[in-house]
Amino acid sequence: MKEINNFLNYSFKFSKEISISIKSILLLLIVLVVASVLLRSFKKFVVRRLEREDQNKFDTVFSFASWLVYIVIFLVTLSSSGVNVTAIFAASAALLIGVGLALQTFFQDIISGIFIIVDQSVHVGDVIELDGKVGRVVEIKLRTTRTVTIENKVLVIPNHKYLTSSLFNWTQNGSTVREYVSIGVAYGSDVEKVKELLLLAAKEHPKVLSAPEPMVLFEDFGDSALLFKLVFTIDDSFLAMIAKSELRFAIDALFREHNISIPFPQRDIHLIKH
Repeated sequence: MKEINNFLNYSFKFSKEISISIKSILLLLIVLVVASVLLRSFKKFVVRRLEREDQNKFDTVFSFASWLVYIVIFLVTLSSSGVNVTAIFAASAALLIGVGLALQTFFQDIISGIFIIVDQSVHVGDVIELDGKVGRVVEIKLRTTRTVTIENKVLVIPNHKYLTSSLFNWTQNGSTVREYVSIGVAYGSDVEKVKELLLLAAKEHPKVLSAPEPMVLFEDFGDSALLFKLVFTIDDSFLAMIAKSELRFAIDALFREHNISIPFPQRDIHLIKH
């Protein structure tokens, strides 16, 4: 028994102030194993009572919280078993400062990820625009958000971008979105005919919704054209770019068929002879 006790009390000395015994190491391992079992049981208990989408959010936050719990348990257990934790921190102060500076953005991403999950400003399936880039959210992780663009490219967004940039959620108010196509016609054109053709192009397009009805706005008298805007609604904001392109093709064909001219900027140059 004495030999066992001596073995458990044997200490590994790293310096005059820093040492750790075998007993402290075994105690730490036992506490970490028990904490791991309890945390896993708690996670299963909570997850069974959550919706599928909420399960993914809880899992992300729980993974971060678990690491914090392990760190606290690690420090408290070492301190209570007689290990000088203060000396360890003092000896590695320079290293910890360097690591802290290096991980500053990393922790910004993690905190931002928690805010996104708790605030529920972005969900999987939402179409978002950030810094001029548009994509559909496919996965929200603790540090990054993965989106797929209309070109089927995966865009990985660091979560701190949500706090430092303006975020546009195209689907926050539902999947339908109001879009428009601008067009200019030559002066002297029949404006009522222009309105009729623009509405015809919208009504014949399969992606344009009939309610609310498309509308045409006479915006202004431009320098070299009468400016119109065709406003319409589609049920998938992610395909807005394609719908607008197809409408421009249809409008151009209708205008050619009915002799409606789309002008280009012109300037008169007067030469004065001296």
